[in-house]
Amino acid sequence: MESTPATVHDYIAAQPAHVQGLLTSVRAAMLRGAPLATETIRYGMPAVMFAGRYGLHFASWKKHLGLYPVERLDEELESRVAPYRTHKDTLAFPYATPVPLELIEDITRALAVRHSG
Repeated sequence: MESTPATVHDYIAAQPAHVQGLLTSVRAAMLRGAPLATETIRYGMPAVMFAGRYGLHFASWKKHLGLYPVERLDEELESRVAPYRTHKDTLAFPYATPVPLELIEDITRALAVRHSG
């Protein structure tokens, strides 16, 4: 049984070499979108926390990066998110295509505003 990583850094370091740089970039984009957020490991995944309650998680999978939960966003942002939505509150960014870091930053910013008040 694999142990749960203690930190976001530990999580990234434990991933395959070919995704570590991407995960570091995604982490940076999320922190740009929510500079007041705190980082933690929840459910075995890295998360940024807004107001200590709501977490936006990211995880490395075999063929994609997952981001959750991402509830419905405003119309403009939702139209940008739509190609990546796989389930109600789940986004999947395939490794085979460039991961849209600016979009991840914008999603994080929108959710931080929504959940920090």
